[in-house]
Amino acid sequence: MRRGEPYDCTMTTFPRTRLRRTRSTAWSRALYRETILTPADLIWPLFVTSGKAVEEPIGSLPGVSRWSVDLIAQRAKEAMALGIPCLALFPNTPAGLRTEDGQEALDPDNLMCRAIKAIRDACGDQIGVLTDVALDPYTSHGQDGLVDGHGYVRNDATVDVLVGQSLNQAAAGADIIAPSDMMDGRIGAIRDALEQGGHTNVQIMSYAAKYASAFYGPFRDAVGSKGLLKGDKKTYQMDPANTEEALREVALDLAEGADSVMVKPGLPYLDIVRRVKEAFEVPVFAYQVSGEYAMIEHAAAAGAGDRDALVLETLLAFKRAGCSGVLTYHAAHAARLLGA
Repeated sequence: MRRGEPYDCTMTTFPRTRLRRTRSTAWSRALYRETILTPADLIWPLFVTSGKAVEEPIGSLPGVSRWSVDLIAQRAKEAMALGIPCLALFPNTPAGLRTEDGQEALDPDNLMCRAIKAIRDACGDQIGVLTDVALDPYTSHGQDGLVDGHGYVRNDATVDVLVGQSLNQAAAGADIIAPSDMMDGRIGAIRDALEQGGHTNVQIMSYAAKYASAFYGPFRDAVGSKGLLKGDKKTYQMDPANTEEALREVALDLAEGADSVMVKPGLPYLDIVRRVKEAFEVPVFAYQVSGEYAMIEHAAAAGAGDRDALVLETLLAFKRAGCSGVLTYHAAHAARLLGA
């Protein structure tokens, strides 16, 4: 082989080359490990509900609860102790505050804003707060935006409300605005508004490639929108059959000012994660969504696999595919395992 030529593995032969040599002991496997998973790779999604000292277990998400604002602050302290760098917040807005136009999203005293402020009071700037921007937790029809008389989600009118929602959350102390609505043009509009509003260091993590997936059911239970949803979300969330379209979505959002991008769901779309990472070389995150989490929990409960091993192996797969980090309901459990 000449100097500078790529290594040709077909030139090696057994027994001179035994790939099992480096796997023979635990210390050697650790030394040669290509992908590392730590608590710093995790973002912990938390559901906020009204009341005080309230914990509401979510039946379709075993082990996950909605927490009142005071207990969300306690979860933030728990995350800090575990080395988890960021929380993602999702509100379960009371039914009486859900309207056709989702105006509760603009209330500076809504559940989301109160939770942000409680975390800030408890933890200062020692932990990041990522906030969901979409209207489905606030609308009486369960769609992510404003609808016309035929149930079609109106893009531009929705973007106007999302901008107000983003500014509301930034003023409350959000670190990362994460638009999950999939409206066209919303990243640029939100970025411009944040700059003009003096929120220059507030990041945008765009749900750039969010698919119309069957894996979201338990999440909709958690935020109280499942029973309200009329129709589906296929006119704005992506077709699961498409890859090239995901790259176009990512390119547009980056051009409009996204600091990082997200692929959602997670494991069924690791090919999209890899394509995005290779094409753009930017921070890419994935959301291990509620249905993925529930499948692991139910498999473990049925004796089909070891829960701890399933959790860590799936999270490692995200990192191996190219993720900078993962939103996962297993974040606290995984962090404890990794710190053991």
